Formats: sequence, structure tokens, C-alpha cells
Amino acid sequence: MIYDIRHVTTYSYESPVSFARCSLRLEPRSGDGQQLISHAVEIRPRPADRAMRRDFFGTLTESILIETPHRNLRIDSRSRVSVFRPAPGRAAPSPEWESVRDAAFEAKSLGPASPIGYVFASPLVPVQAPVSAYAAASFPKAAGILAGAVDLMHRIRTDFKYDPKATVISTPLEEVFEKRHGVCQDFAHVMIAGLRGLGLPAAYVSGYLRTIPPPGKPRLQGADATHAWVSLWCGEAQGWVGFDPTNDLIVENDHIVLAVGRDFSDVSPVDGIIVGSRKQRLGVAVDVLLVE
Repeated sequence: MIYDIRHVTTYSYESPVSFARCSLRLEPRSGDGQQLISHAVEIRPRPADRAMRRDFFGTLTESILIETPHRNLRIDSRSRVSVFRPAPGRAAPSPEWESVRDAAFEAKSLGPASPIGYVFASPLVPVQAPVSAYAAASFPKAAGILAGAVDLMHRIRTDFKYDPKATVISTPLEEVFEKRHGVCQDFAHVMIAGLRGLGLPAAYVSGYLRTIPPPGKPRLQGADATHAWVSLWCGEAQGWVGFDPTNDLIVENDHIVLAVGRDFSDVSPVDGIIVGSRKQRLGVAVDVLLVE
């Protein structure tokens, strides 16, 4: 699969902003069944400075500095990506989850691909007893790790309601779990918290999901959005496998990876600080187009 992706972020301010410093994580990754073909970002107003670096997780992060007074900021990212990511079947054999847990704690590397970095609590994903107990119901003794993750993913899809008005980025995990309402970010955080509560390495993945309109309906430009799912380390042989609890899917060729981290705070596509006052309005539009 080859995709063209356009991701436009706009900020509108009630009063002029005199200074802005932002971090952009908008370049899709290469690796694990995905290859970046091209990428470019256009920013208006034009930044006074742009600097690139790779963070610990391997994500290309661009730091921009804007010193021109402005009331609108537009960040237009365009990428072309090739994806070929065979996924295991939902009933595929896999190691017992306890053996994967033990292997993760015996890891000798502390690099970004090592499972040990994704076992412990992180800023937005605390390990909490009720969430751990919820996940434990999917992992009986000696169950295969793949079967357990598929069951947990399915239960989250069934038990939680997708509701964009129920949460914001700062809504605590405990509140999301109690209300059983939220969005893809919340469902990914709940699944990660449950898996880590069992000692299993789970990472947060941000990216894009190709959507297909209903039969006879046109595809709406800008109707797509950024998406979030979970990557679970399933042992040395199977490595990292993606699970999408929002849609009850094992990740394959319709998911395009943007960034990987411990939780959303590591992978936010755009964040930063401004010098200004009064209200601001954020707009995000994403198009994911299949080229071939």
C-alpha cells in the first residue's frame, strides 16, 4: 500500500501572538513494515529558525521558532508512505504471557526498541489496581499473549463508548476508566495501563488510519484524523504487534505509524508555547489517500 497523507494544523488567536516555539512530530516513521518515501512541512508565518533532532524513541522532532506577530498559525504536513505489514491472525499461536513478562524484565538493552522501557508507569498512564484487574480477566494462567491481547482489545471495544465530547487530553486515566467513555487516545491509554499492570511491555502509537466511506457515499476531504493504538511486545520471536482497541483490529496495512512513545505526552504531533493572551482555536484536518 502507498499512501499520500496531508495533515493540516491551524491555530487562530483572538489577539496577536508575538512569539511561538513549537515542537513538531509529523514525519512518519520508517521500519517495521513501513517506509517513508517523501515528507515536507510548510509553515505560515515563516519560522525564524527550524532545527531537527531525533528523540530517544527515534521520532524526528522539528523545533520551530516564530518571532513574527501573528493571529493565525498554519502547519501543513505532506507525506508519502509505503506500508506492507503482515499481521498475525487473531487465533495465531503465541508464547504464554507469563514467559513474555519474564523475558521483558530480563532484557539487557535499554534502547528504544527494548521492552523494558515500556513496562513501567508513565506520565499519562499510571498503573492502577482496578485497571490491572480488568486486564487480568483476559490473561488466565498460561494463556497465549496474543490471545490475551485480542480478548482485552475486544472487551475495551465492547465496554467503552466512543464519545469525542467525554474527555480532553488532560482527562485522568482513572476518570476515563470509571466513565467508560472517551476517544482513541483514552482507549489506548486504558489498554496500555492494563497490560503494564500485568508486567507486559506496551507502547503508545500515534498515526493515521485509512477510512473507507459507506457504499455510494463520497469520501469527505479532511474527514480523517490522527489515530492512536497500542504496540505490545509479544516475545523475541514475534516482536512488537499492534492492537487497535478503538476498532478491535490487529494493526496491518491500513494503519500508518507517525510516532511511538510511552503515552501521548511523548508523541503529540504539535506542542509548544506562545506569548499572547485571550482565547485560541485549534483546527486539525487529515487526508489519507490510497495511491496504489
